[in-house]
Amino acid sequence: MAGTEPRIMFVTRKWAPAVGGMETYSMRLTEALRDFEAIEVVALRGKANGMPPGLLALLAFPFAVLIRFLSRRTAPAVLHVGDMALWPVGLLGRLGSATRIVLSAHGTDAGYQRRGGLKGRIYGAYLKLGSRLLRSATVIANSRATAEALAETGWSAAPVVPLATDLGGPMPDGTHNGRILFVGRLKKLKGLGWFVREVLPLIDPETTLDVAGTAWDASERAALDDPRVHYLGQLGGDDLVTAYREAMCVIAPNISTASGEYEGFGLVAPESASCGAYLLAADRDGLRDAVLNGRTGFLIESGNAKAWADAVERCRAMTPDDRAVFLKASVEAAREVYCWERVARDTYAAYGLRP
Repeated sequence: MAGTEPRIMFVTRKWAPAVGGMETYSMRLTEALRDFEAIEVVALRGKANGMPPGLLALLAFPFAVLIRFLSRRTAPAVLHVGDMALWPVGLLGRLGSATRIVLSAHGTDAGYQRRGGLKGRIYGAYLKLGSRLLRSATVIANSRATAEALAETGWSAAPVVPLATDLGGPMPDGTHNGRILFVGRLKKLKGLGWFVREVLPLIDPETTLDVAGTAWDASERAALDDPRVHYLGQLGGDDLVTAYREAMCVIAPNISTASGEYEGFGLVAPESASCGAYLLAADRDGLRDAVLNGRTGFLIESGNAKAWADAVERCRAMTPDDRAVFLKASVEAAREVYCWERVARDTYAAYGLRP
């Protein structure tokens, strides 16, 4: 019917030109949801330099959402809030008697309270308040690990909807460059420093490790000084796809940390698998939902140096033909499961809308 308002209102503080995983999620999900029906997006745009909006813009954003909500002729059937930190916006759903309130949970927004300290305790209390005020809300977690973190502050997350990637490339041919590849932020949680100290010495001394990413922690940056480590800087686009595809194996060796920080999902896992990488990932946190164990990669016991060294050696021992067969099936599985069409389909199902 002409002039009919979209039944779905999606609200997010993460949008282009800011750059990040949550920005990608908001933009790609809403784009894919439009294959099901029209959707109204209320987004806070980032800065032109790729950074998130400033504090004043963040503080003003809920009022802009309120104005948009009240300006509608009818309340939306679904009010979808893009992350847990923005949960107060969900209270607007109570203004519409039949509005279903939906929130997405990603990682840090669901588990920042685990880091302790004053900030962690305040944020934990903030989430607990939300869980009481929005008891009937539907919460979509990007992994079982994120759902577990939410439960600590009283939220019940269901369903779990793993994320997706747009990366891809030619089918792998079974060849590789003989090098291991790590991609991601250099922080203790990601396990690069641990891998260099504990695992690399157990691997054939001719094997080197390429590192692509941004150096956050000083202790992790020290791993780049190892003579067997080559720092590539931050890669993107075709350069990243090529690096994934050509590596002997891609590693995501996450470890536990005293800070309580955890991996909400681990996008490197489906990214690399979709590009034709032989993936080894830690069997912990959100990586368990980012890897189809035995199909798009292999989950290895976190912190077990010998298990990791053995896994790398098994990879090295594969014949090109066996490797090509495995990787072709891995790519196909990754692209089928970790795609935005599936994320949108599962999300739309959570809305419970009727035609």
